[in-house]
Amino acid sequence: MPSMPLSCPLCGEMHILPFHRDSRRDYWRCQTCQLVFVERGQHLSSADEKAVYDNHENSPEDLGYRRFLSRLFTPLNERLAPGARGLDFGCGPGPTLSVMFEEAGHAMALYDVYYAPDPQVLEDSYDFITASEVIEHLAEPGRVIPRLASRLVPGGWLGLMTKRVQSREAFAGWHYILDPTHVSFFSEATFEWLASHLDMQVEFPAADVVLLHKPCSRA
Repeated sequence: MPSMPLSCPLCGEMHILPFHRDSRRDYWRCQTCQLVFVERGQHLSSADEKAVYDNHENSPEDLGYRRFLSRLFTPLNERLAPGARGLDFGCGPGPTLSVMFEEAGHAMALYDVYYAPDPQVLEDSYDFITASEVIEHLAEPGRVIPRLASRLVPGGWLGLMTKRVQSREAFAGWHYILDPTHVSFFSEATFEWLASHLDMQVEFPAADVVLLHKPCSRA
């Protein structure tokens, strides 16, 4: 049990209830935004977290990995104007999604807290931002996701890929919670709350894929 009252790392509310427990961690669900999360005291250290990521072997030459990423790439690319400018947030040690967008004619910047830690790219503005298999790793999604949304120009897109919570019963046997670096788990209801909170429109174009659209400026 946590040593102090919990607040949700996404919305900040304190109406938190137990959701699941396994042999390693406790999982809590916010009753406001429906985020399921692991409290900070049960997170890995930064060094241990990076050690897990260092074992990832993704690369642009891996056709299977490209097919996996195409679930996000294809619907987002269909919505972009030619020559759009994008940021791949959490690109990892083998950036691939950014390469796919560059091949489609879009300029890309990269950011990763471990592998491309250039804070300047987070001060620029973009037509689209991607975060594939990233937000489930965020200890502070309520700080990071709004910051990304703020870097979008009017009419911009935030494209996310993460597996979604379906039910308490499915969660108990879910392989996704076995990864010790996964600490934030989103449901469709969570993304709907997030879209409302950010004043954005939300779409679910494919399994595990979420597109958040920033409205164009109104005269």
